[in-house]
Amino acid sequence: MRPVTTLLVLTNLPDRSAADALAEELVAARLAACVNILAPCRSVYRWQGAIESAEEVPLLIKTSEERFPALAAAIRRRHPYELPEVIALPIVDGLPEYLAWVAGETSGAD
Repeated sequence: MRPVTTLLVLTNLPDRSAADALAEELVAARLAACVNILAPCRSVYRWQGAIESAEEVPLLIKTSEERFPALAAAIRRRHPYELPEVIALPIVDGLPEYLAWVAGETSGAD
């Protein structure tokens, strides 16, 4: 049996209410074990040839590699941006009990 790879997924939402709604949906659907909703930040980026800036609410989403495709699809479906940031970083180490909890919470079994 292959070990579960835990991922940290990053995305940003335009406001707190959108961040709250997405976080609750992801956890309820077992696509994420935990979502941290951070304080608003200012993002500066180039979009369609112009330099833009916006206040955004970052999310730190803990999930399993197996659930990432469904999680990314859910973010894309609910996200108000034309092209949302969805970046997955592998967690290379951590408290074994915590990583096991993430795996259990995203297994889809109740």
